[in-house]
Amino acid sequence: MSSVRVRLAPSPTGTLHIGTARTAVFNWLFARRQGGKFLLRIEDTDRERSKPEFTANILEGLAWLGLQWDEEPVIQSARIDAHRAAISRLLASGHAYRCYASEGELEAMREAQRQAQQAPRYDNRHRQLSPDQEAAYQAEGREAVIRFRIDDDAVITWNDLVRGPMRWQGSDLGGDMVIARRAPADAIGDPLYNLVVVVDDAAMAISHVIRGEDHLANTAKQLLLYQALELPLPLFAHTPLILNAEGRKLSKRDGVTSVSDFKAMGYTAEALANYMTLLGWSPPEGMGERFSLSEAATVFGFERVNRAGARFDWDKLNWLNSQVLHALPPVALLERLQPLWQAAGLALPSDGPWALDLCRLLASSLLRLNDGVDQARPFLERPTPDDDARAQLDQPGAREGLAALLPLLPDRAAGLDAATARGLIDQVVAIAGVRKGVLMKSLRAALLGKLQGPDLVDTWLLLHPLGEDRSRIEASLAS
Repeated sequence: MSSVRVRLAPSPTGTLHIGTARTAVFNWLFARRQGGKFLLRIEDTDRERSKPEFTANILEGLAWLGLQWDEEPVIQSARIDAHRAAISRLLASGHAYRCYASEGELEAMREAQRQAQQAPRYDNRHRQLSPDQEAAYQAEGREAVIRFRIDDDAVITWNDLVRGPMRWQGSDLGGDMVIARRAPADAIGDPLYNLVVVVDDAAMAISHVIRGEDHLANTAKQLLLYQALELPLPLFAHTPLILNAEGRKLSKRDGVTSVSDFKAMGYTAEALANYMTLLGWSPPEGMGERFSLSEAATVFGFERVNRAGARFDWDKLNWLNSQVLHALPPVALLERLQPLWQAAGLALPSDGPWALDLCRLLASSLLRLNDGVDQARPFLERPTPDDDARAQLDQPGAREGLAALLPLLPDRAAGLDAATARGLIDQVVAIAGVRKGVLMKSLRAALLGKLQGPDLVDTWLLLHPLGEDRSRIEASLAS
């Protein structure tokens, strides 16, 4: 095939799932590596469950991750006439037929199979109906599904770009496949997944179908449809599933699974995209695990995609996210944190350099963006001391040391540098006769209302221009 064209085909029956997003990443990387195109098709033929808000969520999630598509998205429901035309061709060629079996009859068949401990499958009972038999069913007012013939002795093979040579027996595919829902005998009901995927992929000139290994049986069925419709075959690559800590397929039961949830938790697009690339793909030696999508696209290939399932590792995602945040310039970090502060009701007391200094102070301790809310709060509003801070302020020498420091504080307009701050601490230790550790812990308790936080001197320097160091020490002495 001269032109690489790949696609992501999500169903808008829910938000963008991490598994779908990982499939999008692999498709995008392959397209960029090959100089091809990454396309998007919204498979909205499930009318009851498809919702516009889910489509919007999918588009927003892909754009946030940096996975821009190269052509206008194809809306599957707008192509129903093409799907029905393909079914008509299959009926005319004898590859498909109408099946009048009622739901009650099919359930009785399935129950008999359960009792006999047999795998569920359609027994092809209406494959060879005579015209008279069809007329009799129609006279009863029965509606019909349309089924595609799958011969038990058919052998379906393809060379999977991830899994190598694949071979399926027709007898393993569950009998003749329904390709259109029940409808009156003179009509074609709503076309179903395997049929519409084949028709749409051919119309979009898709060269490579890259999707999860849970589609392997679908691929075997779809190859039969390609052949019956005399359509050009794409190449297939089936990627490993994303597993939870117990080795089961990651699902909603595991909690956070949608891209919008990860975003809301404070994960960055750069880290999440980076991590999804590692879920089933091994970078070349020397590349390391921290890279951008563009960097990965220069080396991505299926020869390094694993066959085994990829276990989701929160620790690795957290590490990657921290690396992204630590490397952000203060201006970029401020752009991401400020909306979170505003949503939490926190206002910057000063714009410009002070806000950037706050971001510099917080950056090295951030694991997720949301951490920047709690860590910034003591700087953006006066804290209430927690139990540990109050206990520290009650230690012998604590208030004496703070009382000795207070008159030595320079005026806020005079400024304060690190060397001066450290000198003041040493001076108070000598004057008040308190231990340095007691004084520093007490000063942290007074300034932040807790005993954990950024470097003490850097914290002090940030609060001093606001006059908050003096006012917070005074408040601690008065409590």
